[in-house]
Amino acid sequence: MRQNSTAPRNNKLKPSSNLIMNGSVRVRVIRTLLAIQNGQSLSSVLDPLLNSLHDGDKGFAHALLLTTLRQWHALARLLDTLADNPIDEVEVRTTIQVGLVQLLYLEVADHAAIHETVEAAKEIGFAHSTGLVNAILRKVAKNPSKFRKKCDKKHSLPNWLAYQLKQDWSEQYDELTQGLRQSAPMFLRVNSSVTSVEDYHHALYGAEVDADIVELTSGFKLLNASESATATTLSTKGLRLHQSTAVNALPEFAQGTASVQDMHAQLAAPIINKALMAKLRADINSSEVADIDGTDSDSTGKGIHILDACAAPGGKLAHWLELISANDQSSLFHVKQDNAKTSSVTTNLKVTAIDNEAPRIERICENLQRLNLSQHDLQQAEKSVALNIVCADATRWQHGKNKKAATNEPVFDAILLDSPCTATGVIRRHPDISILRTEEDVEQTALLQADILHNLWPQLKAGGYLLYVTCSILKQENVEQMQDFITHHNDAVVIEFTEDCNWGIGQAIGRQCLPIDSASGDGFYYALLQKTAE
Repeated sequence: MRQNSTAPRNNKLKPSSNLIMNGSVRVRVIRTLLAIQNGQSLSSVLDPLLNSLHDGDKGFAHALLLTTLRQWHALARLLDTLADNPIDEVEVRTTIQVGLVQLLYLEVADHAAIHETVEAAKEIGFAHSTGLVNAILRKVAKNPSKFRKKCDKKHSLPNWLAYQLKQDWSEQYDELTQGLRQSAPMFLRVNSSVTSVEDYHHALYGAEVDADIVELTSGFKLLNASESATATTLSTKGLRLHQSTAVNALPEFAQGTASVQDMHAQLAAPIINKALMAKLRADINSSEVADIDGTDSDSTGKGIHILDACAAPGGKLAHWLELISANDQSSLFHVKQDNAKTSSVTTNLKVTAIDNEAPRIERICENLQRLNLSQHDLQQAEKSVALNIVCADATRWQHGKNKKAATNEPVFDAILLDSPCTATGVIRRHPDISILRTEEDVEQTALLQADILHNLWPQLKAGGYLLYVTCSILKQENVEQMQDFITHHNDAVVIEFTEDCNWGIGQAIGRQCLPIDSASGDGFYYALLQKTAE
């Protein structure tokens, strides 16, 4: 899921990575926070920060940075009540907020937090502010529990986002806004083509890594060959770790046995895979495909061609390929017909994945290589899977056609669209989002989503499925986007999720997971559409 870039908020703040790596631990954290306020993402500055530190300092620096980001807006409001006059210098404000976090959330000794933060103000070139920094921190240190309660009382979000969440999720608002300032648990997806969740859970126990098995049930109504709805359910199992753990401490992680992936994100591949299997079964039963072992993937239905759009970093693509490769009922290579007879067929399957940035394409390839799912690995398996990864803009890209072509043709049996979004559902993991996003970003992102949908939909075959996914919790990017799409596409049918789902909240179209759900997963939205014959 890519995150939209945001223009710098203050052109004067341009700390280079070299500058971040200099100075005390607190100074480096302050400079990292200044870089984020200047438009850089946490993911781009975190590793340079940690790599610049001694091992003994990394844990403190990580906690100081992440906690400051999670409490950023609440700290800013508290600071405004503590200062006699407005503090306009962003460097000074940032320094004081770093000091407040030490006193209120990290339980750093008063004298150390105050002294080191005052020294940090000097080191970044704001010695004139040391009296102010010292006075405010000493005031808070006299009664930290009082000021902690003030800080925790309300949300820690920009006002525009809090207002929008109040409009979208009034019943869940208080719990949701408090939940977004917490850390998120670490989840693992087990490679079902290698081992089972239960066996890997046992392996984790042997490695002294505590985890729980989380099982999510998805139910939805698919149209069968007679065009009547048939309810179907599927189970998705993952592992939730009691504590975040370095991946090198996980059994056989390097060999591709498991991947780090949020539990709610693990719903995507099983849902679109189940829908695709239903289409294939309908094709077989209706004899629309006379020879499923075809060699081409044209509109006659020979072979299967699927698309993962906006695929980076490749987690959902890898999951889909794992399901395809599994020797169980989730595999496309063993399709059960309506008469309960299983057809063991060698399906000619083409998989196309696109993303619009070369570095992100490299990330996809790296992840697939670790999981033994590269094109070379797939060719070695006893299944015919052709994988093609393309660097392309999903708003214009058309399979097999010139970018300037005015029309496109239906070639895909299923499309997984992990749509660009404001990523408000993953603020717990990426707290810089609450700083980088603006209200204008929501409108721009919604327009981008619409452009991608309008470009990809004509490339989906009749009877094919499109799964629309975001990691946003804003309705404009989710259910409202789908409602607008359905209004303008008469050949789009909404596949209803049933009450069998034990995740998310039912919407007019699709279901919305919030980061306060029982599974503790991130905020994700899912909508499944089927294309009808014109």
